[in-house]
Amino acid sequence: MKKNLKKAHSIRMQFALIFIGLMTCTLTLYWIINTLFLEKYYTQTSQQKLVEAYYNIDEIITGDTEISDENAVNLRRLCNTGNINMAVVSPSMRIVFSTSDKEDLMVMRLLDHVFDYDFNAFAPSENGINGQKDKKKPDKDNQKKLIKTDDFEVMISTDPRMNMDYLELWGSIGTGDFIIMRTTLAGIKESVGISNRFLGYIGIFMIIICGVITWFITTKITKPILELADISEKMAHLDFNVKYEHGGNNEIAILGNHMNELSETLEETISELKTANNEMKRDMEKKEKLNNMRLEFLSNVAHELKTPIALVQGYAEGLRDNVNDDEESKNFYCDVIIDEAQKMNQMVKNLMTLNQLEFGEDEITVERFNIVELIRNYMQSSDIMLKQNGISANFEESEPFYVWADEFKVEEVFTNYFSNAIHYCTYPADKPDSREKRIEVTLERKGDVVRISVFNTGNPIPEDSLNHLWEKFYKVDKARTHEYGGSGIGLSIVKAIMNAMNNNYGVINYGNGVAFWFELDCNGEKG
Repeated sequence: MKKNLKKAHSIRMQFALIFIGLMTCTLTLYWIINTLFLEKYYTQTSQQKLVEAYYNIDEIITGDTEISDENAVNLRRLCNTGNINMAVVSPSMRIVFSTSDKEDLMVMRLLDHVFDYDFNAFAPSENGINGQKDKKKPDKDNQKKLIKTDDFEVMISTDPRMNMDYLELWGSIGTGDFIIMRTTLAGIKESVGISNRFLGYIGIFMIIICGVITWFITTKITKPILELADISEKMAHLDFNVKYEHGGNNEIAILGNHMNELSETLEETISELKTANNEMKRDMEKKEKLNNMRLEFLSNVAHELKTPIALVQGYAEGLRDNVNDDEESKNFYCDVIIDEAQKMNQMVKNLMTLNQLEFGEDEITVERFNIVELIRNYMQSSDIMLKQNGISANFEESEPFYVWADEFKVEEVFTNYFSNAIHYCTYPADKPDSREKRIEVTLERKGDVVRISVFNTGNPIPEDSLNHLWEKFYKVDKARTHEYGGSGIGLSIVKAIMNAMNNNYGVINYGNGVAFWFELDCNGEKG
């Protein structure tokens, strides 16, 4: 389970890292684009605004020989909107319109362009002027041309006195006047730097916030995954009691429902496979043992029936010959005949059961059931016999414990063990004065199997008899066996059942008694 938890945590970490990585890459890419292209985009936008303003100014001034107050207001509004400084100069160097005062240094800077550039290059050749276009005097500024038309040029220039970059347009308008327009570019680099720093701070903050949110969201997502991991681990140990109960309509819920269906199907299939496996093993051994079992069966039956048949025959002949005429003797003879007939009948039934088991004619059905419940039910039904014999029985298990076996056959095994324990239970051999006869039933988990033991106080079984206990008709204490009507077949039935289910069984001697045990498969957990 710990391994699965580590995997689930790594999935949650991967989700968080992927999301944080995507955000970091997105913000980094935005920062790079902002750094490389924002200034160019700003310059291009300012250039378009400058050109649009040029055409609007040309339209206003061309339609008004003398600039009226209304048009002057419109021109100033237009220049202020675009953050443009503008001056219109006539061919006679008279300032027609300017956004600055004549004494202002900016106006002087704009007038410098009039004297430094041959603006006749933008007008038709007249009055003996050479008529050559693009004739310029040497530049005073570092300049970079962006647009050149017949009416104007747009360029980026650096003012060495101000150490600032400007976007400038100069040319001619429809009235023949010269126009110079300028907008500053000095703040864009600083704006880009500020924008990038602000973006960096916001980016780090958002990455942290989104990382925390992602962590909590992925925790909610991985919770049902952990539940499925726990279910799958228990299914790997063949415990099919746990079901997915998280609910929902998403893909994980669909998977959980399919896991529930798979669990039910696997439980049924494993039951069928275990049944089929037991049948296959029995079939492989069946032919080999068949002949020997038949011979042994006939020999044992003949031996065991010899004594009761002789008794029945003798007492029947005595009745016929009127050996004793009194009524009491006749009743005694009849009771003996009836008792021996009942013993023979029970022996025949036990032999038939044993024969079916050994010949593989009794089908073993492996299923999952609660062994604790089976033991408790039988012990409750035997309470009267225990009290009649003065025996105390103890079984401490109370929680359910599930095993894989044939429930009815296991009940028969436990019945044989428990009834033998009642019949042979005496005071402890090492403490004859304790006056305590008891039976103890225990469950002990041993890996994938559970051992069920039935212990009774009394005399240990002789060592030379231990290997013969499971043989048909073998009796350690023949007198005691005959006293309670035993035939010596019970433990042989136990042996046949346990072999049919491919499980272990045995007996252990203790100083104060004997414990018979058998083992069953228990791949699932308790409960």
